[in-house]
Amino acid sequence: MTNLTDALHIPDTQSERDERHLVIQRVGVKDVRYPLQLRVAGAVQSTAALWALDVTLPAEQKGTHMSRFVAWLEDNTEPLDAATLRARHAQMLDKLHATDGRIEAAFSFFLKKRAPVSGLQSLLDYQGRWIAETRGGVTSIWAEVGVPVKSLCPCSKEIADYGAHNQRSLVTIRVELLQAVEWHELVRFAEDEASSEIWPMLKRSDEKWVTERAYENPKFVEDLVRDVALRLNQDARIGRYAVDVENFESIHNHSAYARIERA
Repeated sequence: MTNLTDALHIPDTQSERDERHLVIQRVGVKDVRYPLQLRVAGAVQSTAALWALDVTLPAEQKGTHMSRFVAWLEDNTEPLDAATLRARHAQMLDKLHATDGRIEAAFSFFLKKRAPVSGLQSLLDYQGRWIAETRGGVTSIWAEVGVPVKSLCPCSKEIADYGAHNQRSLVTIRVELLQAVEWHELVRFAEDEASSEIWPMLKRSDEKWVTERAYENPKFVEDLVRDVALRLNQDARIGRYAVDVENFESIHNHSAYARIERA
């Protein structure tokens, strides 16, 4: 059966031969906002992701088929986890007739948190990211979380007669998944090592607990990044990783920053 394109004699320019003999390592679409279903803490959350999709284009091919990336997004109907992402990534490469390529999706997700004293429940938002990449026949799957926490300065506590300066911090953890790791587990790597975790809704009794918890558990940005990295080192499900910590300083108009990578 003749398809509509053939019937209308519309030329397929992208499939023409290119004589410049240059491979394009990454060509595709980016900043595509599209719905995403995500598995979080045993439930499915509906969110919107900012997608970047690309493939490697052989030297002899003039162009890729950009519409097929969006068609691939349209076919995403099941909740995404590491195993599903790996399978869907292979399908994208097949759809684009490519051997190498990359998927990146950035999104928000939520976890329900219970305040430490009152038990009050509320939702806290986190930033997540999926990355799937195939290079040279090897596919790697990465997950990233951005976790807001509280940090308190050990030096300030030591030198001040009363009080200590503290601030909100952001811990960003990007890990290569050798086995599945749940989103809430990645979050706990950061929250457990901070001076204190944070909550979206607190009563006064909770606020007292958070303040005293942070005061009893001071950490420099260097302490926090090292402690998170040590936790990751102990987990056999995690391969390569990068941990970034940024303290939004309360006594300076700049941030303190630290990073540890395992290649």
